[in-house]
Amino acid sequence: MKYLLILNDPPYGTERVYNGLRLAHALLKRNSDEEVNVFLMADSVAAARQGQKTPNGFYNVERMLKRVLSGERGRVLLCGTCMDARGLTDDDLMEGATRSTMDELAELTATADQVLVF
Repeated sequence: MKYLLILNDPPYGTERVYNGLRLAHALLKRNSDEEVNVFLMADSVAAARQGQKTPNGFYNVERMLKRVLSGERGRVLLCGTCMDARGLTDDDLMEGATRSTMDELAELTATADQVLVF
């Protein structure tokens, strides 16, 4: 199965990104045939900023995204327009996360078996 998770909310302040990434991890654990693409839009693009420091005991979305990227079946893509609107550059991104486009999101949506929006 191919899954596309589209995240919109900021990485902290609500738990939508957190819960979306928890689901991404669970899907990747299911079996070796699962493919998970996480597309960050709007304020969620800040989730892929490198060097996040959170208090002990608090979740860290950068670490959670690294878990998605740790295998060959997970990808993290960011809306380039959303990055530009927030002053986020490619150099600000964690390793493995990539700038993307609406055209690529359209292709991912058309070819996914399941699309989930958070």
